[in-house]
Amino acid sequence: MVIKRMDNVGIVVEDLEATIDFFRDLGLELEGRATIEGEWAGRVTGLGDQHVEIAMMRTPDGHSRLELSRFISPPVVADHRKAPVNALGYLRAMFTVDDVDETLERLSAHGAQLVGEVVQYKDAYRLCYIRGPEGLLIGLAQELS
Repeated sequence: MVIKRMDNVGIVVEDLEATIDFFRDLGLELEGRATIEGEWAGRVTGLGDQHVEIAMMRTPDGHSRLELSRFISPPVVADHRKAPVNALGYLRAMFTVDDVDETLERLSAHGAQLVGEVVQYKDAYRLCYIRGPEGLLIGLAQELS
């Protein structure tokens, strides 16, 4: 048996509204919002009784999603937002954009900061990493061909 697709990537945040605004400005669409709570949800996550606000963001092509979650209870127990690029575990999401420079300018209004430099890889891509809301690491790639 093979998988059908990757459904979404989940990111836990403190400020759901600011993070939604950031990803909207990046070009994702808000697909929906919900509150997930109760013992049934905790059976899936192993957290017991939980209360979480979620927002599902969809890429314009409709194939990829980010699930943004703000935990009301239980409280957040770890913070990986300042982890360097070579840290173990989930690190970043990479998005292909039309124009890296224009995207950087637009996202700077949300506090996005360039991590290193915008670099060119051969004649294929312009690439960079930014820190978005709450220090989330986001990769941007502009196809050159």
